[in-house]
Amino acid sequence: MRLVIQRVSEASVTIDGSLYSNIGKGLLVLVGVENEDTEADALWLANKTAAMRIFEDEDGVMNRSVVDVDGELLAVSQFTLTASTRKGNRPSYIRAAGHDLAIPLYNRYCELLEAAAGRPVQRGVFGADMKVRLLNDGPVTIVIDSRLKE
Repeated sequence: MRLVIQRVSEASVTIDGSLYSNIGKGLLVLVGVENEDTEADALWLANKTAAMRIFEDEDGVMNRSVVDVDGELLAVSQFTLTASTRKGNRPSYIRAAGHDLAIPLYNRYCELLEAAAGRPVQRGVFGADMKVRLLNDGPVTIVIDSRLKE
């Protein structure tokens, strides 16, 4: 699984012109699921997301987690994170998991993140044409790949 974690002042998901979900200060997490991913990947990433110290303390040092600052969470599925760009100019999504694996793992990541962070996780809709709006704070953007955990 691959995540793009963005520290935001606010973020929202709109579908078909209607606001679906939104958060204030917290993390917007884009979630890409690959063919060989497992619940162990989701668990490792959920714990990492909840504990990542990318919010500033009173000295201006990134030393606090989303839990420490009572931040909100929004997770959005994004299969394009699995793109391979090694050959040519058209990305290949051959590593992207199909719906039968990707939907349950995306949902499981969200459930595990809720447990790790002790707060609800707002979501997008898997496979929907979503308009994601965010105000990146910093900007702070972190990419995590569960294949690189060891």
